[in-house]
Amino acid sequence: MTSRERLLTALNHQEPDRVPIDLASVQVTGISAIAYNRLRDYLGLDAREPQICDAIQQICIPHDDVYDKYGIDTRGLWPLMNHMDFTDTDEGEYFAHIDEWRFAYRRKKEAFWYDLYKSPMENDTLSAELIDNFPFPKGDEKRRIEGLKAQAQAYRDQGYAVVLKSICAGLFEMMIRLRGMQNAMIDLMMDPVNSGKLIDRILEHKIEFFEMALEELGDLVDVVAEGDDFGTQASQLISLDTWRDIFKPRQAELIQTMHKKAPNAKVFFHSCGNIRPFLPEFIEMGIDIINPVHITADGMEPKQLKKDFGKDVVFWGGGVDTQGTLPNGTPDEVREQVKRLIDIFAEGGGFVFNTIHNIQADVPPQNIVAMYETVLEFGNK
Repeated sequence: MTSRERLLTALNHQEPDRVPIDLASVQVTGISAIAYNRLRDYLGLDAREPQICDAIQQICIPHDDVYDKYGIDTRGLWPLMNHMDFTDTDEGEYFAHIDEWRFAYRRKKEAFWYDLYKSPMENDTLSAELIDNFPFPKGDEKRRIEGLKAQAQAYRDQGYAVVLKSICAGLFEMMIRLRGMQNAMIDLMMDPVNSGKLIDRILEHKIEFFEMALEELGDLVDVVAEGDDFGTQASQLISLDTWRDIFKPRQAELIQTMHKKAPNAKVFFHSCGNIRPFLPEFIEMGIDIINPVHITADGMEPKQLKKDFGKDVVFWGGGVDTQGTLPNGTPDEVREQVKRLIDIFAEGGGFVFNTIHNIQADVPPQNIVAMYETVLEFGNK
């Protein structure tokens, strides 16, 4: 099978010749540039500057020699987004920048990633006037997808599965970044009308992007990615009722737009933590793929997830614990866990191997090697 055939088979809940493998097709399935450089050195590959695809998380796109070595089946299309179109300012202790949404980020020079330290609406009371006067970026600027059609065609010709990521974080996440976490949570309870108005403007930005991008790229895209983090390690950030009242109708509209503009593509949805209560309605809305499959969160036990939802949704991730085993375990412990999770998730198809979110900077290269070698050895049909 080609990589694309392999992925499409798994997405259609059939067993391919081996488990398809993803790395860095989107910004939540990638690898830290620090971990990547250490991996290249460990493998004896020449030192090469990685392409940073998400400056906030310092995630990079691997080179073809690493992709080829581990049989990576996916290739990502990266539109120009707020995490990419900026210039750092040297502030002594920090590198800092302000993006197109007026989010202020900075990181200590020895740190692994940037933190959001100032939100543009955090000092204001939420109001219709505040929302109307905010300079929301346009999502349908052609510059955002410049060169992506040729890149998508090249990937298709080479037999890879093509993934298009979203233009920005999810509706809830963007609301939090605009208002600040505390304000956003209070707004949802105290002013649901203006909260909805603010979310509608974020939704407008996303729909502008997907309608524009998929008009040009839709026939070349196999997976369209979106997301929003609703889960915590133990439960959820907001109640199911609040999600149903405020977010569900808007996310359903977005997902319907994605399906309409790319009818042959599957919709990938990222949401960390314990999202089990949301899963039936995620599926109902038209979400085809769940990521990162946060199996160490309460309620996300792998066997039960596969039993309850495996016929209706694809698990893209959940292949190894990135909080404990991958950074802190031995290579043998990594191998044992990867094999066990493949045995659970791969049966009957509906599984794409990826870590639970990104491979972080502190992951030893020998554990990364053990992970991929195990998938290639035990992921065969």
